[in-house]
Amino acid sequence: MHYWLMKSEPDTFSIDDLASKVNQTEHWDGVRNYQARNFMRAMDVGDQAFFYHSSCSEPGIVGIVEIVRTAYPDPSAFDRRSPYYDPRSSPERPRWDMVDVHLLRRLQRLIPLGEIRGNRRLAAMQLVQRGNRLSVMPVTAAQWQAILKME
Repeated sequence: MHYWLMKSEPDTFSIDDLASKVNQTEHWDGVRNYQARNFMRAMDVGDQAFFYHSSCSEPGIVGIVEIVRTAYPDPSAFDRRSPYYDPRSSPERPRWDMVDVHLLRRLQRLIPLGEIRGNRRLAAMQLVQRGNRLSVMPVTAAQWQAILKME
């Protein structure tokens, strides 16, 4: 199993939104960064990810999701009405992918970015690296355990 962190702005898609979906399962669409897309392409069914609320008053990790469907073409890239539309992507030659995630659980509390930054065991975590703005990133097993201990 591999571990990941997936960011979403709660005004766009929050952990509450995921919890309200049928079977608490939904696709993770709208990723428009090649490196983040490639990370999604590397995900396997059964991998787990931290659900991270970003661009909000208190960014941080709010839950854990499981990957239940591996990467497949993101149709929002073909939809001219979508904010994620990409005119260079087509059903015949898709550029962007998405995965399906299932909510495993909410964390007992939000683990804020400030606490993550302050934990020396997480100093190498991609999330806290200067200039990192990826919405999907890998998390090592040691980082995963360190974050769970913060709960």
